Amino acid sequence: MKASASLLFALIITVTTLSAQTTDQKESVISVGESIQSTLTSASTHTFTIELEPDFFVHGFVNQESVDVVVTIFNPEGEKAAEFDGPARGKESFQFTTKAGGVYRIKVTPFEEGEGDYSILVSIAEPVAVDPAARVNQMMIEYTGDDVPGAAVLVIKNGETVLRKSWGMANLAYGIPMSDSTLHNIGSTSKQFLTFALLLQQEEGKLSLDDDVREYIPELPDFGHTVTLRHLVNHTSGYREFINLVAMTGRNVSTELDIDQIIRIVQRQSELQNEPGSEFNYNNTGYALMTEVIKRVTGTPFAEWMKENVFEPLEMHHTVVRTSPNQIVANRSVGYSPGKQGGFTEATDLGGAAGAGGIHSTMGDLAKWVSNLINPVVGTAAMIEEMSTPFELNDGSHTQYGLGLFIQEFKGLSYFHHGGADMAHRSMLMVFPGIDAAVVTQSNMAAFNGSLTTRIAELFLEEYLETDETAEETDEVAAEAGEEAEFSYEIEKFELLTGRYELAIMPGFILTFSRDGDRIFTQATNQPEVNLTATSDSTFTLTGVNASVTFHMNEDATADSLTLHQNGNHIARKIAFTLKPDQMAEYAGGYFSEEIETFYTVMLKEDTLVLRHYQMSDDLKLTPATEDTFGSEFPISSVRFLRNDDGKITGFRASNGRTRDVLFGKMD
Repeated sequence: MKASASLLFALIITVTTLSAQTTDQKESVISVGESIQSTLTSASTHTFTIELEPDFFVHGFVNQESVDVVVTIFNPEGEKAAEFDGPARGKESFQFTTKAGGVYRIKVTPFEEGEGDYSILVSIAEPVAVDPAARVNQMMIEYTGDDVPGAAVLVIKNGETVLRKSWGMANLAYGIPMSDSTLHNIGSTSKQFLTFALLLQQEEGKLSLDDDVREYIPELPDFGHTVTLRHLVNHTSGYREFINLVAMTGRNVSTELDIDQIIRIVQRQSELQNEPGSEFNYNNTGYALMTEVIKRVTGTPFAEWMKENVFEPLEMHHTVVRTSPNQIVANRSVGYSPGKQGGFTEATDLGGAAGAGGIHSTMGDLAKWVSNLINPVVGTAAMIEEMSTPFELNDGSHTQYGLGLFIQEFKGLSYFHHGGADMAHRSMLMVFPGIDAAVVTQSNMAAFNGSLTTRIAELFLEEYLETDETAEETDEVAAEAGEEAEFSYEIEKFELLTGRYELAIMPGFILTFSRDGDRIFTQATNQPEVNLTATSDSTFTLTGVNASVTFHMNEDATADSLTLHQNGNHIARKIAFTLKPDQMAEYAGGYFSEEIETFYTVMLKEDTLVLRHYQMSDDLKLTPATEDTFGSEFPISSVRFLRNDDGKITGFRASNGRTRDVLFGKMD
């Protein structure tokens, strides 16, 4: 990557190199455009310093030649400003903006005590662009060039397109750049199109969302509860998630699946995972089934029906439903993931994704779709209102999900949205109906930074958004009205709450709560750290995430459980359990699931219990959570062993979030 012509804006300083032979602590100067080669040991901490002016944009990367690294940025006050921990090899990109001038530190450490060679380059240090479009160019630097997967951005303001631009490559093999004519796989952003289609059918009196799905697909099992079309599209049906279930079998999830196979998956399910309408659990099975409902009601295959009744009337002439990962779609972008040894690898699309995903569209066509969501030409305003109204669960609580859309608030502004994540394509569509605005991002890079969408919204919609000053004024008014304002928290109290908490709805998904001086934060399984802000002694909000947690306090100010408030309320229980290797031996053996016709071996490997499947190249480590319960990693995130009355292990139930309690019996 070429150094920026703007490197004169950066001030280079001289720092002596410090060295500690045992721990390899080094601090060195780095200048813009200079590549520094180095080697990390397991105990290394390498820090690179650069003096920067206020309001600068900085971009660079660490080339992970033979070691996986974590990059952490510290501001002149020594506060952690950002952390980057992406692919294990190749470029670990980083970018940040400076608020104050002074010496910034870029710390490079090995991930999980790894060792190996790397090089680091700060490629750009220049003033933060004032013009929003120019600022987006800076944000997209990681996806700019003829050797990287690309991205595209659409911004609509006051009903007019104010930005539509593409960066990077749609196809690396053939050197095809991303452009206006590129068709993007929008993944689960497709869900709003399916619910729109169902509501069109309801408007015509051909069905009702409150109909039992078995009226249209009678071969589905009767589980003793009515599962309606509405349950299926608001993720409360209780059906297993077919994609997660297929992954649990060891099968590649990009393998083609037809609707008959998905119906058979539901038929083999022994019972519902939850009573319909009682619990939000994101689920693609219902959306796949709805394509069959539309076909049986209209007599027309879903893809064809969408073209005739939605895409063509809206003049979305380039948009198609891809019903198979083998279907040829002209001008589509190819998805890429970071390669294990650097570079990129091609990724195929999910199999059986139509309805839940599968739509490929251009940014121009998506602009027409956004316009119809705000001022409907096809369909009605009442339909859009129903799509963007949160669903009420059986207990009266709301899910922040309507019909194919999430409904939330962003800095005082109401909006609805949906993202998409196919194997390597990433999508987000945000609509602000009250101000006739929208922001859409697309990328064919699996590691695309999804937070860019809201940052772009901040740039273009600044005059509509609540500022920090406005928030402070709101707090003052709330305080005068006797409502709760900002809370003053004694940070030392958090020590009693630190630890690991496992979600009951998603066994194996762990929230780790920690304190580092005056900073309190949480980290979810395989996700970055997120700072916490106390709103009371027991409640905390997650910075930059529309979520909060409530600890269930004991009399001694400790907690054994908490509730995560994000798209519903989810219980997580504190983990405090360990096993010795000799205690693990009784779990060893072969286990078979009749439901998914799959065999796993539980075995002791170097004092660690693991799951082994012949189609998986790596064993799945089992980490003790509670008695007879272990956490693991996808495609099995949790295992709960079962015992008979004599205490003998008879099997286990496996879960991975959206699919739960799949029974495996122990083989004699």
